[in-house]
Amino acid sequence: MSQSDSKEKKAVLGLFITIVGLLLIILITSLGYIRASRPMRQARAEAIELANQHVKLASVDQFYWFTREATYFSLVGEDAKGQEIVVIIPKSGEEILIKKQEEGITEEEAKGIVRTEFPNERIKKVTLGMYQEQIVWEVMTKVSEEEHYYLLAFSDGALIKSIPSIE
Repeated sequence: MSQSDSKEKKAVLGLFITIVGLLLIILITSLGYIRASRPMRQARAEAIELANQHVKLASVDQFYWFTREATYFSLVGEDAKGQEIVVIIPKSGEEILIKKQEEGITEEEAKGIVRTEFPNERIKKVTLGMYQEQIVWEVMTKVSEEEHYYLLAFSDGALIKSIPSIE
């Protein structure tokens, strides 16, 4: 066996080991992601099941997990008649609230309000839920290393509360 054949075999073996290593990293990362997202998927499925007991959902476009004073699961989608609706479900599953989307602002409109009012802040997350017995959009922003939370009324986008960084 020549010296060039030996170098080729080492190169092929090195490439094989690299590929197997990358595949293992991808597999482990994927399994971690699947396990970490299981509670969210389960909560979404349960929220859809509960909502369907009160309104026939044709589709669900968004699912939100909101925790402020209490925990709520919220859905945005279409009912069987094709109307865009919002469904707010307390964690207890009692007193489900159903609203037409046209009765309030959308997630994009909530983001737009925060971008206009706080242009130097980067939006990180938006959730929909209940705060002090009213439907709100919670918009989390980040500026430098600080996070801010803004609660906007679903009905008209008015700022209900501004919560500075919680550290």
